Amino acid sequence: MRVVLAEDGVLLREGLAGLLERFGFTVVAGVSDATELLRAAAEHSPDLVVTDIRMPPTFTDDGLRAAVQLRRDNPGLAVVALSQYVQHGYAAELLDSGGGLGVGYLLKDRVVDVEDFVSALRRVVAGGTVIDPQVVRRLLNRQNNPITRLSQREREVLALVAEGHSNAAIAKTLVLSEASISKHIGSILAKLDLSPTDDTNRRVLAVLTHLRERFPELS
Repeated sequence: MRVVLAEDGVLLREGLAGLLERFGFTVVAGVSDATELLRAAAEHSPDLVVTDIRMPPTFTDDGLRAAVQLRRDNPGLAVVALSQYVQHGYAAELLDSGGGLGVGYLLKDRVVDVEDFVSALRRVVAGGTVIDPQVVRRLLNRQNNPITRLSQREREVLALVAEGHSNAAIAKTLVLSEASISKHIGSILAKLDLSPTDDTNRRVLAVLTHLRERFPELS
């Protein structure tokens, strides 16, 4: 089985490569960022991609977004996200890609048995689905969070609102018309169940919802 491995930590990447080679996998490329991952997958046509989530260039969800892109372009490509984090933004999209077949999401600190880990990778390559129970639990806990109702564009608009930008400034940043921004904000307020009859400032309440999502310790 040919593997492309994406991990920005050089020691962990080399350690994983050695481990996989020991169990009969062939690591055709080991890369350190999301751009290199997309390039390596296109060049080597691997059977499996194993990728971290937080990698360069932004160290947020670059690896996960690259994994979603790979599955969008090739739903039959087996992909396993291996991370310390549950990144909610694209996790559900990755796990739903390709009909939910040949995909996995494992947490690094919960991998306690090497043979179980290798077995999980083989199940994914064979078309199975392997998801750490903690990932499932955290995703389910977010289903009732109103932020999850927002589209990606609406989240971008809300983040800029939270930074104190006016509609005109947001329109300029996102290269949209002010009318479009007004529509997005109206949709955001509706999806967050902020009634137009409220006496309180709905824009402020929307920002507070955004901040609770980003910084749960503030709740």
